[in-house]
Amino acid sequence: MQIHENSKVTLNFALRLENGDTVDSTFDTQPATLCIGDGNLPEGFEKHLMGLAEGDSRTVKVAPEDAFGQVNPGNLQQFKTEQLAQIGSIEVGMMVSFEDAAGTELPGVITEIGDELVTVDFNHPLAGKSLDFEVEIIAVEAATDGH
Repeated sequence: MQIHENSKVTLNFALRLENGDTVDSTFDTQPATLCIGDGNLPEGFEKHLMGLAEGDSRTVKVAPEDAFGQVNPGNLQQFKTEQLAQIGSIEVGMMVSFEDAAGTELPGVITEIGDELVTVDFNHPLAGKSLDFEVEIIAVEAATDGH
C-alpha cells in the first residue's frame, strides 16, 4: 500500500541541518506513527512521503518555506530590561516564555541584551533553515475513523 492522504504511517525519520547536525531522529529510538494530514508533520514534509510504500527509504532537502518557514522580523520583540527582572539573571541564548492575550505559551530566545532593552526572538528555532529529511517507511495502513 502506498502512502496517501489519511494513511496511518509508521516510520523512522531524521532531520538534519545542512552541516549534518541531527536536530531530531527516531532511528535510535522508537519509530513514529502518524496519520497523514493530522498536523503532526508539516505539510512540506508530508508531500515527500506521498506514494512511498513499506520498505522505502528516501532523503530529501526541505526548503525553509516547506519546513518551519522563513525568519519573520516581526517575531523579534524588544522588552524593557525591567520587564524581564522577575526572571532573574538573563543571558543571550536563554529561552524565556510569555503568554499571549489568549493564554497561549510563546517561547522565545534572548538574542540581545542592551542597557535598557532586551531583544527576544519568537521565530521557530528552525525557521529559515533548509533541512535534510531522511525517512524509512516501516508500515502503511489505511486510517481508521479515529486515525
